[in-house]
Amino acid sequence: MTMEMKDSGSVVLTAYHPHSPARIPGMEQSFVQDIPASHSPTSRKSLSRCRRINRMLSNESAPPAFSRSNSQASMDSTSMEDFWCEVESIKESREDGSEEALLLEFKPADEGELEAEWLQDVGLSTLISGAEEEDGQALLSTLTRTQAAAVQKRYNTYTQTLRKKNKHTVRDVRDIFGTSDSSPTFETVPVSPVSSNGIQLPGQKPVWKSVSSKSCLDCGIDKGSPSITEELSYEVSFSESITVLPKTQEWPKNQRFKKEDSALPKFIVRKSRFGLTEVGDLSPEDMKKIRYLSLIELTAFYDALGVELKRNRVDRVRGRENGLFGVPLTVLLENDQKKVPGIKVPLIFQKLLLKLEETGLETEGILRVPGSASRVKNLHQELEAKFYEDTFDWDQVRNNDAAGLLKMFIRELPSPLFTVEYLPAFITLVEKISKIKLQLQALHLLIMLMPEANRDTAKAFLQFLKKVVANEGKNKMNLWNVSMIVAPNLFIYKGKRANQQEMQAAATTAHIVRLLIRYQDILWTVPSFLISQVRKMNEAAMNNSKRQLMFDKGVRKLLRRKTMERERPERPEGAVTFPPYLQSDIPEGVIRVYAPLHSKVSMAIQLNSQTKAKDILARFHCENSCGSSQNMRGQIQSLHEIGGNIGQHCLDPDAFMLDVYRANPQAEWVIKPKAS
Repeated sequence: MTMEMKDSGSVVLTAYHPHSPARIPGMEQSFVQDIPASHSPTSRKSLSRCRRINRMLSNESAPPAFSRSNSQASMDSTSMEDFWCEVESIKESREDGSEEALLLEFKPADEGELEAEWLQDVGLSTLISGAEEEDGQALLSTLTRTQAAAVQKRYNTYTQTLRKKNKHTVRDVRDIFGTSDSSPTFETVPVSPVSSNGIQLPGQKPVWKSVSSKSCLDCGIDKGSPSITEELSYEVSFSESITVLPKTQEWPKNQRFKKEDSALPKFIVRKSRFGLTEVGDLSPEDMKKIRYLSLIELTAFYDALGVELKRNRVDRVRGRENGLFGVPLTVLLENDQKKVPGIKVPLIFQKLLLKLEETGLETEGILRVPGSASRVKNLHQELEAKFYEDTFDWDQVRNNDAAGLLKMFIRELPSPLFTVEYLPAFITLVEKISKIKLQLQALHLLIMLMPEANRDTAKAFLQFLKKVVANEGKNKMNLWNVSMIVAPNLFIYKGKRANQQEMQAAATTAHIVRLLIRYQDILWTVPSFLISQVRKMNEAAMNNSKRQLMFDKGVRKLLRRKTMERERPERPEGAVTFPPYLQSDIPEGVIRVYAPLHSKVSMAIQLNSQTKAKDILARFHCENSCGSSQNMRGQIQSLHEIGGNIGQHCLDPDAFMLDVYRANPQAEWVIKPKAS
């Protein structure tokens, strides 16, 4: 993937944190003095309010930090107009009863509660309860130096608070980390850099493929942009890569957002010999561990940058249990899966996206130009009544009305699409972190943290927005325009009236959406250092289980009777059972691949240093081209790594199999359709 890099000062944040009334030193307001009357599709009333908001936020008394051309000023005015008119449109839809104004109530945090919740959210509730749980021990054993320091810091705060309150005796931090001093230290659990296979191999260095169109992740950067690139590495944790701690994070006074698409840098993510792994390629059990590790890594990353990781504490809001709008994503998916098993994105959301992709991508001003408020309200009510009966007439829906319904669906979710808990963290990554590379790394970890339903729905939405931007020549909606329109729908809390600080975060939230759209191909890829840690967690858990079994006398007697049998790891869900003659010992460097849907269900393959997953797939396809199962035809087959130190892993076609085999010699190898 390639993106253009200017100097590090080309990205300027001109926003304020919506949760803090204090002004950030050195930041300059970039809101314009007025809005041109042309260009606006909204009513005169809405436009007048947009003008008032912009004048209110303009720093009219301050001298300009630098001169700029009239064309640049016009572009800024138009983009800000888009944001405020969208805010006004949202306000009007709530006032006329089209949407329910449901407030999110934020809970104050008692001393120590935030740390206790954090420890629970990262899978370390054992540190609070004092129980000796294998999962917690396995997780602690895999942490890097900076990750362990982040855990130790939160645990120290938690235990100190409990001692002050005299609630009960707590475990000393030295019992957990084995240190001689209970104060936080970055030297708690020294860990050398690991390769992406999860196995410590002395002296091994990551092997990179040469740069080509097929060996790197392509984020769809516009042609003709400068060719300077910067590489993103997934081999070492982001927090470990920060070698110099910043003294303070202050914004240069004379800088501001550059809204041109070319201002965004190019990045390249090269495939290692293990290939790339997308979020849907791992089992749910392993993705749960990825979320634990991502929160620990995000916390360590912010700690290394000297930035506070803020989280909201909100009383859980119960949404509707049936219908389409205002229903929690998990409930909506549970209802939809009764009709379409395995579906990952709500049916109504998919249908709205499909309608817009089929007829609306070339519509001028799509997303920006609002549909008729009364028509959208009537369509909303009709969808609620007829959608699941398959009697709704989609031909009556105009493109701008469909766009309005799409945005309404997102706004009416009981909890924001990007989760209310971490909305402050999204804002902070832009306001406190100046380099786009670091912003992108923080954003990447936040995406890994999202619940599965939210992440899958966000992915479908961002893919649609990418298509809108790709049709800019006809719909007149560039990346910044789309970002300005979408931002208030994603980041202004449901039912909350826009206040001064929230309005001043306009450019911040639009920049976040711009990063999400532009770099989405990166964001759906699981960093390989996290997969390494998951492998280690699974290995540690298996070793702990084996040690525990050895102390069970009954099990020891059973083992004596089975000493001649080959020890095999517990078969995970999804593994395939084969006859004994196919399960015999296999020589080193040879794997037996199973393909249940092929006429030839098993094949032993000798691996060499150049054998890729796609080579094995091609060999099976060649030998089974005439006799494959009818169920297999038309399906995309993938090679899966199952068991051993991973739950289930759909392999990249470019993965070098000998490296993967050495990382997980106990795995089984199965060819089957990739999960959609």
